[in-house]
Amino acid sequence: MRSEQGKPSSPRSDYVIEATDIVKRFGHVQALSGASLQVRPGEVLALVGDNGAGKSTLTKIICGALTPDSGRLAFWGETTTVTSIRHAQELGVETVYQDLALAPDLSVAENMFLGREPLTRGIFAGWPPSLDRKKMRQAARQAIAAAGISTLNSVDRAVRDLSGGQRQAIAVARAVMWATTAILMDEPTAALGTKQTDIVYESIRSAAARGLAVVVISHDIPKMLSLADRIAVMRQGRTVSNLPARDLTLTDVVTLMLGGHARGEAA
Repeated sequence: MRSEQGKPSSPRSDYVIEATDIVKRFGHVQALSGASLQVRPGEVLALVGDNGAGKSTLTKIICGALTPDSGRLAFWGETTTVTSIRHAQELGVETVYQDLALAPDLSVAENMFLGREPLTRGIFAGWPPSLDRKKMRQAARQAIAAAGISTLNSVDRAVRDLSGGQRQAIAVARAVMWATTAILMDEPTAALGTKQTDIVYESIRSAAARGLAVVVISHDIPKMLSLADRIAVMRQGRTVSNLPARDLTLTDVVTLMLGGHARGEAA
């Protein structure tokens, strides 16, 4: 679970993640052609752009699901080749996917530990170990409270019985529980109502408040302008702007997505 092990004792950079000039091709399709991204601890970075701009491809490279053709990826200033999702997790990076990766028939506590279940010793010598369900429930309750989720009254409830917002929030809480450096989120509020969306956004704020870097892919630009610290705009496989959200308007962001320049930005 969360500790300081993801941060080196003497980091070479203030940035948790730095992706520089990342290139990725799929056959004849140029998905990324020099994309870059930087995010600090405790910062929410919104990654926006039209469909096909390369947002998901860039985050999949950071989380180890894809390998770049060229470019530099660094954690705390240390150049790193992320070889797999498991490797990214060892670096402290957790991902919340659009499909959430939750098992509907399992409980909230069981979903929080999928693939990482704690075990207890057998009652007698030679007996096989069993799941430490008490530890799982306790840790799940703590993680849900830390994520700011106040609408869930039991970690023993099956995920299938939860609302869409609660399921998204559980996926975020699980990422917060295991992450030590950063969380990547791909459209975390897609198809959710206003109340459910607010639950997820509160979880994102809580994650950043705990010192985690948070990268959020979203088409909800107005909400990102109020939620995020910085807005990175992607267009045709490149990062065309990375500016403080407070300095941008909706018109600025749309203009950047279409190939123009924000107010005050050099042409």
